[in-house]
Amino acid sequence: MSAEALLAAAYAFLLTAGAGALEWLSAHTHRRSLRWRTAGFEYLDLHDAWVCPEGEHLWPREFDHERRLVRYRARAHVCNRCPRKAACTDSDEGREIVRPFDRWPHSEAGRFHRGISLMMVALAGFVLVVGAIRNHSPGELALLAGTLLPCLLVGRWLLHDFRTHPAGFPAPAPPHGLRPSPPAEGDGRGRARLSAERRRG
Repeated sequence: MSAEALLAAAYAFLLTAGAGALEWLSAHTHRRSLRWRTAGFEYLDLHDAWVCPEGEHLWPREFDHERRLVRYRARAHVCNRCPRKAACTDSDEGREIVRPFDRWPHSEAGRFHRGISLMMVALAGFVLVVGAIRNHSPGELALLAGTLLPCLLVGRWLLHDFRTHPAGFPAPAPPHGLRPSPPAEGDGRGRARLSAERRRG
């Protein structure tokens, strides 16, 4: 077995493993960032609201279509009287929590990292194909094919979200507590804005 085939297989394996590690690390960093921003707050999925450590509810106030975010805000007069306000927020309009509407990796940052991982897997596949063209013995082909299989599986997994969620994100159904408002006058792009409405009942 030639040293070239061994190097091609090892390099492709390292690229594929690196792509998986990058995907895990970026997703882990994203989850830690979300937990840090909402530390001490509990999300109530049934009511689509957050509850602060003092028991105040933060209701959805705005859906930011451009940034794909839902903004939740507590009542200003309640926050301003709270004894823990100084440690919670410096806003006089109530504590705000921003929550991504899309799960990872459907944010811009997630798709960027996913794109880098896909490029690494594609490069690994290219190295293996070139190695198979240049090395023809049964043992070398078996080694390169055995390395190509996990590379293809990882690439298929990474590519799935790119196919199902293209860059031009589809308009989502409004989440609980929000309703669409008419486009603002003079906005040439007709950008949809959603007004705040507290969920009742």
